[in-house]
Amino acid sequence: MLKVFINGSSGKVGTSLSRIVNQKSDLYVNNKDISSADVVIDFSHPDSTTQIIQQCSSNKIPLIIGTTGLKKNILNEIKKASELIPIVLASNMSIGINQLKINLEKYLQNIENETTCVIEETHHAKKIDKPSGTAIEINNFIKEFDKKKNISSIKTASIRKGDIFGIHKITFQNKENPCVFKHQTLSRDVYANGALRCVLKISNKSPGLYNFEDVIN
Repeated sequence: MLKVFINGSSGKVGTSLSRIVNQKSDLYVNNKDISSADVVIDFSHPDSTTQIIQQCSSNKIPLIIGTTGLKKNILNEIKKASELIPIVLASNMSIGINQLKINLEKYLQNIENETTCVIEETHHAKKIDKPSGTAIEINNFIKEFDKKKNISSIKTASIRKGDIFGIHKITFQNKENPCVFKHQTLSRDVYANGALRCVLKISNKSPGLYNFEDVIN
C-alpha cells in the first residue's frame, strides 16, 4: 500500500484527491509526516511548492507537481531536484488533454498551407495565473510539432468567469482546411485521477524530470 502525502489537501483539487484516495485499497493519505510518504502530490501555491521540493529532495521521495504559475526560479529548483528524485511536472493531468495533443500533432503533420492559430482558455473567476499553464503548454506543443513551419502566428485569449473548471479551444484558420479542437473539464476529479495514475508509475522511475505524457504513456 502506497502512502501519499498531499500538499494542498485543503484546496479544490486536493480535496478531490483525498476523497478518491480514501476510496482505494492500494493507497492512503498520510499528511502527518512527509518523511514517511512513498509519493508526494503538490496542488498548492508556488510559495508552498518550493518547500515541498526541498523536503522531497532531502527524503528522496518522488514528487508530482500540478501547481501552476511557477516562476523561473522555482522551475530551476525543480530541475535541480530532478537530478536526485523523479518529478512529474504537469500543468494539466487530464487524459483528455493528452488525447487533444495527439490529435493536434496529427493535424500539424497534415496541413500544407499557412495557418494562424488562436488558443482560447476559460477558467473560474478566482484563477490568478493568466494564461493558464495548459494554454502555455499547448502553445509550446504547437511550436514544437509544427515541423513544416506552417503556423504563422499563435495568439492566446484568457477568460475568467464563474466557476468553470477549464475550457481550452484551439482554432486553426487557413484558406483550405480550418479546424477547431476543444477540451472541457467538467470536474476536478479529472486532475485528481490523472495525478493518481502518475502515483502508481512514478515509484519505478529513475531520477529525472517527466511530463504527464512520459508517465501515462
